[in-house]
Amino acid sequence: MTRVAILVAAAAFAFVLTAPAATADSGHEVHGSADAYATAGVALAWAVLRAPKEDDTAVVIRIDIDTRTYGWIEVVGKDPFTQREERLQPLTAVGGVFDLRTPRARFADFPRTEIRLWQKGAAPSGAPPALVVYYLGVPDTTPEIAQAAELDRSLASRIAAARADSARRAP
Repeated sequence: MTRVAILVAAAAFAFVLTAPAATADSGHEVHGSADAYATAGVALAWAVLRAPKEDDTAVVIRIDIDTRTYGWIEVVGKDPFTQREERLQPLTAVGGVFDLRTPRARFADFPRTEIRLWQKGAAPSGAPPALVVYYLGVPDTTPEIAQAAELDRSLASRIAAARADSARRAP
């Protein structure tokens, strides 16, 4: 019995020693479960732009990045089982607000979406992102919109609301 207790204690001690090193290298990762999300330096909102044919229906993610905080972005779709990735937005310098459009059908093969952000400065060369906002599928609360003008208003207003909510929660 004592030997089992010693082994459990040793395993727990080893985990405690290695856990901080792993998180220091991986940056900050958050699950963006709602259709609009904001934190310091970034805000985003999702919408589905319906089309007459389902094959033409697109998921739109508006990503509004503070260029004083983040300098680089990459967005990937990922299969959580095989870890295969599909680049939706290659690594690029941040230029402020942009809309990422992808076919809704893409989520069948690559349901996890990762929005990866690196701090402002030199281009990341193998460094882990400072922030990863990930989603597992299209958020359930994502509105479906039929008109492009309505899409723009919806995304802008939900980003503003997410930012206001984030500011209220900030210490």
